[in-house]
Amino acid sequence: MFQRLFGGERARNRQIVSALYEKIVAAARRETFFSDWAVPDTPLGRFEMIGLHMFLVQHRLRGETGVAREIAQELIDDFFTEVEHSLRELGIGDMGVPKRMKKLARMFYGRTNSYEAALDTGNREDLAAALARNVRPDAAGWSHAADLVDYVFAARDSLAGQGVGEICAGTIDFPRAPVAAG
Repeated sequence: MFQRLFGGERARNRQIVSALYEKIVAAARRETFFSDWAVPDTPLGRFEMIGLHMFLVQHRLRGETGVAREIAQELIDDFFTEVEHSLRELGIGDMGVPKRMKKLARMFYGRTNSYEAALDTGNREDLAAALARNVRPDAAGWSHAADLVDYVFAARDSLAGQGVGEICAGTIDFPRAPVAAG
């Protein structure tokens, strides 16, 4: 009870959220995505990959209650805090940040709706189209969309097999992204 009164539980959640967020970012920054699968290694390309991995964790925690729900919300909060910091590092001033944050939030939630619909129905073609449209809008017929679809389904399945207790303890594992052939 004293921990709850004096914030001990909140500090523990903060440590767990930080550990989970680090793992999400590490998974999103795997070299395979950028060097083998031609994901642009740009601020927007990194946003797409971190957003995709954040979506996968949110998808796993969907419907959970209690601490898991709190952690899911804190992860989203951290994600958008980091996006804001990145905008500022890119030189966006105080007047421009809110407008860009709204746009990036719409982008993120629009993507999560598309990804969720495709994952929930098992529609690989819709997921490939959404990923190609979002990750490589400049490349008609992005050849690695299918690789990323395979990875997303593998990640969803891997995360589904991880207990909520493990995740709420700060442990999360993403599958390895295989090196593309050719």
